[in-house]
Order: sequence, then structure tokens, then C-alpha cells
Amino acid sequence: MTAVAHTPSGTRKGSPAWLVVVGIVLAALNLRTAVTSIGPVLDRIGTELHMSGATLGLLTTLPVLCFAVFGVFTPAVSRRVGQHTLFLAAILAMGTGLLIRAVADSAWLFLGASTLALAGSAIGNVLVPALVKQHFLHRAGPMMTVYSTALAVGTMIAAAFTVPIQDLGGGNWRLGIGIWATLAAIAAVPWFAMLRDDRDRRGNGEAVAIGALVRNPLAWAVAVYFGTQSLIAYALFGWLPQILIDGGYSSGQSGLMLAVFTGLGIPVALIVPPLASRLLHQRGLVAACGALYLIGFPGLWLAPDAAWLWVILLGVAMGSFPLALTLLALRTRTAHATAALSAFAQSVGYLIAGIGPLVVGILYEFTGGWDLPFVVLLIDVTVMIVAGFYAGRHAFVEDQR
Repeated sequence: MTAVAHTPSGTRKGSPAWLVVVGIVLAALNLRTAVTSIGPVLDRIGTELHMSGATLGLLTTLPVLCFAVFGVFTPAVSRRVGQHTLFLAAILAMGTGLLIRAVADSAWLFLGASTLALAGSAIGNVLVPALVKQHFLHRAGPMMTVYSTALAVGTMIAAAFTVPIQDLGGGNWRLGIGIWATLAAIAAVPWFAMLRDDRDRRGNGEAVAIGALVRNPLAWAVAVYFGTQSLIAYALFGWLPQILIDGGYSSGQSGLMLAVFTGLGIPVALIVPPLASRLLHQRGLVAACGALYLIGFPGLWLAPDAAWLWVILLGVAMGSFPLALTLLALRTRTAHATAALSAFAQSVGYLIAGIGPLVVGILYEFTGGWDLPFVVLLIDVTVMIVAGFYAGRHAFVEDQR
């Protein structure tokens, strides 16, 4: 693979670089709190709000549905109101939704508030790569490192600290999930200062319609790669503990291994994006992540006694996620095109990802074992590698319209 020489960096005319970096970091810390703060206290929420099994199922599926649906409309809205204005609105929606659901007295109000918070997250997911492209045209890789690392940290802290915060409040789960609205309020502050950057938004480049990407092979390759790697992630987040328990490990051991699996996302996120941005082609990284999956899954399936090794390999293989995020910026020339590709790839991708936990669960319940689920996961890895080889070549979606 051939290295690409860096050009001088710096932000475009507008807000200072440090303010944009702070804004992106604070926002990224918030983008998954609405998702990962729920799991640790889901049983208590369901009991107190009298949620049925179907309602709880809808609540756990809501994130991927919102990420798929609300992301589609983001580029068109951002062209009308400005990316910074819309991003600020997304952060405020997240904070408002988090606060309302912390005081909700009914299941439907809780679901509605969750939808509001997740809609903000979905918009943020789409806009960050475009904002990185706009402000850091020649430093997209390093900035995607900052973003994906902060995203991983935010994902982890919401899952890790919701219960301790609940316990500090005398066992009040509402405090445990509501505290994250404070973080959203803090994250909104830098974006108020950046609203002036939208005054000349209409001259920031040619718009790319999402509809045009439906006929774009490169956009589909990026979308399928994003979706297949996300399917693996959601399947493992949901089912890895049960796989390990069925393999002879205790619930405590399986929880620790899940923590290691998710925690590895932080160092991996520090390495993959800058490496990807230095390479003309990213096919080598696609192959490396795919190979680790192709080793880790059969190992976990056929040799569970060495589960620690396989879990670590799979955790490193999850570098496919920051790679997928980085491809959104690397396969486009302009911020508007990045926003369109981000919306298209994430909407298609999260629809694919939502299938993963459901299919794995149905096959596990139907067969009483993990043979068929592992076969499905290995097929998904194969599709991921094929799509990644096409998405990883040096090309731009604008050139294929």
C-alpha cells in the first residue's frame, strides 16, 4: 500500500481549531449515552413503568431504528439551516430527551423521550464526519481518531457509571440515567459560539443528493461495510455474555470479558483512523480486521476454553468500526458529499445492524446452540471483507455520479 503525503493543515475560515476540537469531543462523549445508560437499569425501568416484554424489545431496538430513519433527512436539513445550527439542535434534543425520560411516569412517555434523544444522536452521527471534512480538510484522519476515541469513551462511561450514580442517589435509577443530560448541556456550549460559521453555508460546495447515492456502487460498498461490521458489534454486545456462559464461564467472568472486549475499542480507535488516512488504499486494514474475525469466531465456537484469547482478538478486530467511520471522510471530496454519504451509509448500515441480534437470538432459541449463529456471523464477515475491499480502494463518490 502506498502512503499519501500530508498537506499543511488548519481549519477553514471560521471558528478556531481548538474550539471545533473541544466541541466534537464533548459531543462525541454524548452520542451513545442515550443507548448505553439504559442496559444496566433496564429491569428496574421495566418494572416501575410496567413495560411489557414487547415494549422492552421495542426500547432495545429503538437505537438502530432511530439511527437509520433520522439520519436520512440530515443532509437536506443541514443545507437549509447550516451544519453547526443543526448540530447544536441535535445536542439540545439529546439533552432534552434524556431529561424528560428521567422523570417520565409512563412507558410511552419514556419511549417518546428516548426517541427524541436518539434522533439527536442520529443527526450527530451523520454530521460529525461532515464537520470534520469542513474544518479539517487535510487532517480528517487524526480528527476521526479524536472523534472515534471520544465516542468509545462516552459509550463506556455511560455503561459503567449509571449504576454507581444510581447507588449514590439511594438506588434512584432516574438519577442514574438523567445525569447524562448535564453532560449534553455542557456539550452544547461550544456550538453556540460556532453558529456564526453557518452564515456563509450556502457557498460551501456542491450538494450531493442521497437519492443519487442509491445508484452509486462505491456508496453501497461503504454502506454494506458499515452495516456488516455494525451487525457483528451489536450481535456481540447483546449475546457475547450468553455465549461465554454456555461455554462454561460464570456470569462474573463473562461480564469481565465483555468489559475487556468493549474497552479494547479505545486504544484501537487511537490507531486505526490516522493509519487509514496515511494509506492510499485501506484494503490492508480491511483484510487485517477480517482475518481477526475469521480467527476469533471459529476459536470462540470450537475452542471455548481459550475464550480470553478469542475475545481479545475480536476486540481488536472491532477496529473495523473506526475504519468504517474514517471511510466516510476518505471516500468524499467535500463536506456536503461527506454528509450525504454518512447519512446514506449509516441509514442502510444500521438497518443491517439491527438484524444481527434478532437473527442470532432466533437461531439460538430455535436450535438451542450456537452452531447456526456462528455460521451466520462468519457469512457476515465474508460479505464485510468483500464490501470493504471495494470501499477501501482510492476513489470518491462524486466521481461515480
